[in-house]
Amino acid sequence: MATRADAVREIAALSEQLRRHAHLYYVLDAPELPDAEYDKLFQRLQQLEAEHPDLRTPDSPTQRVGGAVLDGFAKVRHKLPMLSIRTETDITAGGASAFDTRVRKELGLAPDAAPVEYVCELKFDGLAINLRYESGVLVQAATRGDGEIGEDVTQNIRTVQQIPLRLHGAAPPVVEVRGEVYMRRDDFEALNARQRDKIAAGQKNEKVFVNPRNAAAGAVRQLDPAIAADRPLSFFAYGLGEVSSPAEGGPDCPTQFDWLQQMHAWGFPVAAQTQRASGAEQLIAFHETIGRLRDTLPYDIDGVVYKVDSLELQRRLGFVSREPRWAVAHKYAAQEQVTEVQAIEVQVGRTGKLTPVAKLAPVFVGGVTVTNATLHNEDEARRKDVRVGDRVIVRRAGDVIPEVVGVLPESSARPDDQRGPVFTMPRRCPVCGSDALREEGEVDYRCTGGLYCAAQRKEAILHFAARRALDIEGLGDRLVEQLVDAVLIRVLPDLYRLGFTTLAGLDRMADKSAKNLVAALEASKKTTLARFLFGLGIRHVGESTAKDLASHFGRLDGIMNATEEELLEVHDVGPIVAKSLRTFFDQPHNREVVEQLRACGLNWPEGEPAARVPKPLAGKTFVITGTLPNLSRDEAKERLEAAGAKVAGSVSKKTDYVVAGAEAGSKLDKAQQLGVAVIDEAGMLEILQTTV
Repeated sequence: MATRADAVREIAALSEQLRRHAHLYYVLDAPELPDAEYDKLFQRLQQLEAEHPDLRTPDSPTQRVGGAVLDGFAKVRHKLPMLSIRTETDITAGGASAFDTRVRKELGLAPDAAPVEYVCELKFDGLAINLRYESGVLVQAATRGDGEIGEDVTQNIRTVQQIPLRLHGAAPPVVEVRGEVYMRRDDFEALNARQRDKIAAGQKNEKVFVNPRNAAAGAVRQLDPAIAADRPLSFFAYGLGEVSSPAEGGPDCPTQFDWLQQMHAWGFPVAAQTQRASGAEQLIAFHETIGRLRDTLPYDIDGVVYKVDSLELQRRLGFVSREPRWAVAHKYAAQEQVTEVQAIEVQVGRTGKLTPVAKLAPVFVGGVTVTNATLHNEDEARRKDVRVGDRVIVRRAGDVIPEVVGVLPESSARPDDQRGPVFTMPRRCPVCGSDALREEGEVDYRCTGGLYCAAQRKEAILHFAARRALDIEGLGDRLVEQLVDAVLIRVLPDLYRLGFTTLAGLDRMADKSAKNLVAALEASKKTTLARFLFGLGIRHVGESTAKDLASHFGRLDGIMNATEEELLEVHDVGPIVAKSLRTFFDQPHNREVVEQLRACGLNWPEGEPAARVPKPLAGKTFVITGTLPNLSRDEAKERLEAAGAKVAGSVSKKTDYVVAGAEAGSKLDKAQQLGVAVIDEAGMLEILQTTV
């Protein structure tokens, strides 16, 4: 047995060797050591750590094999939201040109101004992950979740060999690297081959995976890290979350491309196809080049991503509706396959919408096996003349619902007596028998049964319980179906009248599951007005609109009693949304549901309505730089925004004031160059005081 002093030195040397060789093998694809020699080094490190357990560190190469089985995933609130980016719907070269035109317009560039510099990246088909490093060591890995709150999957991510447990070289105090966990096609095929062997050997609970993305996402979300370690996962880095500023010891990277180079230097794989581009023409060239190479890549992509390279320009462009103006995803043409229509059925959605759905002979398209495809509505089904027995083209792109593109000519050319009947939407709901009506100017038929329609009840409950609404963990499709079919739930408030005994008596519901669901229901009673409003499933009211309504009115009663004119005063609420809200709250049974939910104990913080008078600093732009003596930047920003000011991230000629604290840097220099007024914290507070 090695002495402690010898063990310390040997463990350090072995760890460094193993990290280097793992990086050469998994990231650079340039191994220098035979597998057998690597295994010897690894086994020696395991032996030393077994002899001296206190010398085993979280970033040791031996800690990639997985840990204890988890009971569940802890929630993680992202320091900076993991926002989605806009998808360009024009898949032709015009999509790239349209993005460049929008960027130039937002920046106020003249037609003859120099082209904007971009970074072009691949759009991977995997699972987005946020990796947090403190003093260079991986301390947490979290999924995107709803963009604000994800799941802690650190133990599983430790098993991904391409993700460094310790950053190479100098590291800032804090950095969050974001990227995509994915599965290569060859690894996916090998995994499925092993799964087929297990199934053939009679092993239960094994399955063949549908596509690489689902296999990768399922591995990351395994409660047993040993299972995740057995799945061949890979990773590409492409973005950042929280990161220490240069003043705090972080790198000074002025562009997206510089950050990608820094990530690569820290030990992360960055797609080799990533490149800079100047103007729309080079964006188009990149899109076309990758399109030709797409099928030869060893992993799945569904498009490319363009980002403005300069971080300063990114700050100037900002965001719109939680999406950056400085980035866009440009997809490729959807994948298509041919199959046969075996039946046409009508599905009823949670809002009562009746949708014709073609039941198909199974076909593999867009990475999944498709058996259903939407026909959208009666007009569309008739326009395409889709009938039972026809051979049709089915399209699926990304996570978009598969659709029938059209009927093959040889099918549509058959005589009518050899084809199925022309589709006609039923005039009664196929679930509850209520009238199905089509409003003037609408293309869709809707069931009038409301919450009395079982189909709508199930979907309404699932929507209410969803993560972005009341977040009732454990209330899934099968359980909701049981509860509704057993007539244990007729309206939403019935959820909170369920007891342990009732739940434990259901099929496949163990005592522990029943207890957990009762606890989840109780926890969901404490929520926010925006989540509750979104959870009601009001037509046209999404998350963003619900937040705007909650902020504007402050109280639910204010929203429920607002006129259409008052609703139109809310940011981003137009006539359609206003009418939908008014129609919803004009129904007595909807108000009754709300009051019953309140009586069941649902509650949220409420405040006074937003002031209807102009705010004193409306139209003024402030920039905060440096460390203020008494207020944090967020506190200063909140005070300024409460007074109506806009707080920008960069200095320009349009800036009215720069609030400078200790160690103010380039923003202060630029303000002085442009002649922008510079004030300190006391000056800012004086302005706020005089505007009250």
